[in-house]
Amino acid sequence: MADIQIERVRKDFGAVRALDEITLHVADGEFVALLGPSGCGKTTLLRIVAGLETRTAGRIVIGGRDLSDVPTRNRGLAMVFQNYAVFPHMTVYENIAFGLRMQGADTTRVQAQVKRAAELLHIEMLLDRYPAKLSGGQRQRVAVARALAVEPPVLLMDEPLSNLDALLRLEMRADLKAILQEAGTTTIYVTHDQTEAMGLADRIAVMHGGRIVQFDTPMAVYGRPQSTFVGGFVGSPPMNFIKVDVTGGQAKLGALSLPAPVASGSVLAGIRAEDFALVERDKGLPFNVLVVEPLGSHALMTGRVADQIIRVVAPPDTAHAAGTEIGLAPVQQRIVWMDAGSGTALGRSA
Repeated sequence: MADIQIERVRKDFGAVRALDEITLHVADGEFVALLGPSGCGKTTLLRIVAGLETRTAGRIVIGGRDLSDVPTRNRGLAMVFQNYAVFPHMTVYENIAFGLRMQGADTTRVQAQVKRAAELLHIEMLLDRYPAKLSGGQRQRVAVARALAVEPPVLLMDEPLSNLDALLRLEMRADLKAILQEAGTTTIYVTHDQTEAMGLADRIAVMHGGRIVQFDTPMAVYGRPQSTFVGGFVGSPPMNFIKVDVTGGQAKLGALSLPAPVASGSVLAGIRAEDFALVERDKGLPFNVLVVEPLGSHALMTGRVADQIIRVVAPPDTAHAAGTEIGLAPVQQRIVWMDAGSGTALGRSA
C-alpha cells in the first residue's frame, strides 16, 4: 500500500498562514492534482509531503507509516520538478540510472530498469546522448524516466510541463497519463493549469488561500463547483454567474421563469458557456452580442446580459455578429445556484 494521508497540516511563515489545517487522502495508485493560483499553498503542501519543508502542525502518513519527521531520502518518494534538473555531464542512460545507483542497485537491475523506463517514455534511442543535445520535451521525459526507474511507491510532480510549448504539453500530457496508469504509482501533481488537472487526474483538490475548497472528480469539479471561485477558476472560459431576483421561489431570467433554491431575494445562476441554446430574443434571456471570436470548432461570443458581461459558446457557423441582440435559453439541469453573498453553492436545478 502507498496511500497518502495528510492530516490537519498547517504551515506558518511568521505571521502568514500558508496552509490552514489541510486534510487530504490519496488512495493507493490514485493520481491527485493540486490545482490553484500562484500563492495558494499547493507547492508548499507538496514540499511538506516530500520532507523538503517542515510543517507547523499535522501529520504525513504514507503506506500506514507516520513519515512526518522522516528525512526525504528515507520516505521512498520520487520527484519531478518544473526545471527538469537533469545532470548535464551525464548521458541519458546515467541520468536515468542515477537514483538506482544511489540505492546501491546491482548492474543487472540498473540495466533492466533503465531500459524499461526509457521504453515507457519513448527515449530508448537517446540513451547515449547528453542533455545538451536534447529538446526541452526530451529532457523532461528523461526527468520522468529517472523518477520511474526506481519504482517509487509515490511520485510527486511540481508543474513538470509548464516549461514546454503548447504542442509538447499536449503530447506529454497524453503520454504521462498512459505511463502512470501502467505504472500504478500513487501520484500528487501540482499545477495551476486547469486543463492539465482535468485531463490527468483521477481527483482534483482545488486550493485557494491555503485551504482545499473542493476535492472531487474532474467532471464534478467542472459541472458542480462548490463556490464561485471554483467555477471561475476551472473551465475556459470560466463559468458565467448571472445575478437574478427570486420571487415566490421562481428566478426570472428574461422571458424564462425557473425554480430557485430560495423563496425570495437574489441568487447567482452559474451557467457554463456551452450550456446555452440560442433562441429568439423574446423567448429567452436577452443577450447583446459585443464580440464574436471564431475558434474553429466553435465561436465564442462575449456580450451583455442587463449590466453583466457573460460568454457563450455558439456553433462555428453562427450568423450572429457584434451589435445584434438574441435570446439565450440555459440548460436548466446544469444551472448551479450560488448564494449571492458568500458565493457558495446552493445546489443544482431539478
